[in-house]
Amino acid sequence: MRLSFKEKASYGLAAVGKDMVYMLSASYVLYYYQDILGVSAIAMGVILMAARIFDAFNDPIMGIIVAKTKTKFGKFRPWLFIGTVLNAVVLYIMFAAPPSLDGKGLVAYAAVIYILWGVTYTMMDIPFWSMIPAFTESGKERENLSTLGRSCAGVGSAIITIVTVKCVEVLGRGSERAGFQSFALIIAVLFIVFEVIACIVIQEKSTVDVDSPSVGEMFKSLIQNDQAMAIVIAIVLINASLYITSNLLIYFFKYDLGGESWTNDYTLFNAFGGGIQILSMMIFFPLFRKFMSAIKVFYASFIMAIAGYAFLLIQMIAGVKSVYMYFIPAFFVFMAFGMLTVLTTVFLANTCDYGELKNNRRDESVIFSMQTFVVKLASGVSAFIASLCLQMFNINKDTEAAAAAASSSDIMGLRMTMTILPIIGLLTAVFVFGRRYILTDEKLEEISAQLKARHGDLKA
Repeated sequence: MRLSFKEKASYGLAAVGKDMVYMLSASYVLYYYQDILGVSAIAMGVILMAARIFDAFNDPIMGIIVAKTKTKFGKFRPWLFIGTVLNAVVLYIMFAAPPSLDGKGLVAYAAVIYILWGVTYTMMDIPFWSMIPAFTESGKERENLSTLGRSCAGVGSAIITIVTVKCVEVLGRGSERAGFQSFALIIAVLFIVFEVIACIVIQEKSTVDVDSPSVGEMFKSLIQNDQAMAIVIAIVLINASLYITSNLLIYFFKYDLGGESWTNDYTLFNAFGGGIQILSMMIFFPLFRKFMSAIKVFYASFIMAIAGYAFLLIQMIAGVKSVYMYFIPAFFVFMAFGMLTVLTTVFLANTCDYGELKNNRRDESVIFSMQTFVVKLASGVSAFIASLCLQMFNINKDTEAAAAAASSSDIMGLRMTMTILPIIGLLTAVFVFGRRYILTDEKLEEISAQLKARHGDLKA
């Protein structure tokens, strides 16, 4: 029996909920603890990087646990429910730090709670994506549902990116600390409601085995596949470049542009950038592909991103204050990153065919598990770099808008970190890709023909 509209809608709703939670943590936990509560930026950077790396290694372990689960409610839904409830509770606690804590106590609180958040999020995220084969029947149906899930997850991320600062302002009535606590509670409740709906509506129709590669298997497959290695390095550099900017963006609007309406400008900028990034994946990428190869689109995206960052720095140095003028570099940067997201996934999939030809086995699950690992690694590294910037250039809650304008060296340090470091990261990614990636369209056709011949020989 094919999936009903209600089942598809409930799964999409669950994807919205889980990425709302993820984006709230990923984008605002550093700002909450460093800028609002006054925790040392270096301490937060170490916590964020260590927790993300731990969480990345924790993914395969949770996959094994899910794979061995057998209950009358199925293999996946029990963990989806348990993980959701626990993660929602931890999310609220993370943004509701007790006012009595300060100093080392607050640092310890942030470290423990953030690590717990990562563990509980993995607890529900692994079964959420792994359960697709258990309630779909055909490859096409599974592909469509995966696409729906990824698209709805993007919507959840966009919602949080756009509305958080304004909601915190309204809910807190002048207190960012109180505003984040109230907003986190709302998101936590919505998260539970959305996931519970999915648990009730979706029924597991079959028992499937979850392929859960170990960390050792991931690295072994990567080392043996030089093309996958090239793409993975590119993914780390590309994502770290984007995350550095996104982590520091709120500080730029608050302490550089400043003004009483900085929250409005920040919200407007994020709404524009998020919309462009979605459009780039849905419209611009297919349009570019009609006129050039995937590799040429890849290089064109790098040119757009680097040019966008360069123009952004020029505007910053020139003292541009209008948020609408910043839409110009934002258009190129967000469009480029949207297409790069699609392209790195496509290129990573291409390395599976290459790996089969070279090593006589396909490693889809292993290679794509590695993608999850490196994205989290990039997130942790970029958070640490952003925290170093905040510490070195004294960007914190004591930085008044007027003082920030006077301290030109500190503000210039923020601007350079947001733009120059991403440019260096992107140029390095281009260099690695250009030197090592060989899977052109012609090469892929050649590999496909060789694999078909090999499969034909095996059947004979």
